[in-house]
Amino acid sequence: MTDPDAKQPLSKQRVIQAAVELAVSEGIEGLTMRRLAEELQVGAMSLYHYVPNKEELIDGMVDVVFAEIELPSVGDGDWQAALRRRALSTRDALRRHRWAVGLMESRVTPGVASFRLHDAVLGCLREAGFSIEMAIHAYSVQDAYIYGFAQQEKSVPFDTPDDIPGVVEQQVQRIEANPDLGDLAEQFPYIAEVVVGHVATSGYEFRDEFEYGLDLILEALERRRLDS
Repeated sequence: MTDPDAKQPLSKQRVIQAAVELAVSEGIEGLTMRRLAEELQVGAMSLYHYVPNKEELIDGMVDVVFAEIELPSVGDGDWQAALRRRALSTRDALRRHRWAVGLMESRVTPGVASFRLHDAVLGCLREAGFSIEMAIHAYSVQDAYIYGFAQQEKSVPFDTPDDIPGVVEQQVQRIEANPDLGDLAEQFPYIAEVVVGHVATSGYEFRDEFEYGLDLILEALERRRLDS
């Protein structure tokens, strides 16, 4: 069956979007200009007319992710709510584009969407009354938390809360099968209490941990704002 998109003329936007879709399905490691050309059903050399090299291609891909993030605004007077929505939107975007984790702030030549978001976050903080120095601190600590959590979430051995009991059971079996460790509850009582006794039985949503930590940061920043 012929791909209807294959009949569309090439453009920089189409090349970048195809690269994003390829990275979502196969990971950034599998993205090459040759593989992208195969996906677009064109010759590899024809891509270089639109993106001179892979670095510029990745610049464009990262900007696609930035464009999916909600821009914060203090128009309603609640800077914490605005930046909370921005953080949740960023996490959601990185869950859709796990290939982008670790790349968002690494580009030497950021795109328009990146500049737009950074300017909006700084503007939200400045209009809320943060000094320039405090705005920089506030921005840095939020992004360190958001991107750090995304990196951790990318590597956890489960995708949904329903997967957790099976993962826990498998880990417990491996521990108890190790003659050097023995009974989990005896050797590691607090892990057994929290992971086996609570997480695996009462339900656990990793998203809740993100929001809990985010609220701690925003509440602490509000106290700093009022004290400055």
